[in-house]
Amino acid sequence: MASTVKLLGSEVAVSNTASNVGNAKLVRVYNAHASDQLVTIKSGSDTVGTVTLVTKEVIYLMKLSQETIEVGAGVSGVKAVSVAYSS
Repeated sequence: MASTVKLLGSEVAVSNTASNVGNAKLVRVYNAHASDQLVTIKSGSDTVGTVTLVTKEVIYLMKLSQETIEVGAGVSGVKAVSVAYSS
């Protein structure tokens, strides 16, 4: 059976400014940048975790609603949207 993703907001650009992506708990993240990018989840100033997103890759990240997502300074092309998922 196919998976279903429900959009819970509008896609936003991820930057080096922390964003909770509309208090999302599940986030679809896409890297449209020409090179791999490091995506960081933070709780305040503490790093919860990091993942390298290769070019043209989509991943789904679970996080707490108050946790934020960011990328390095000067990075563009990484997009995120809050989603709900079922299979």
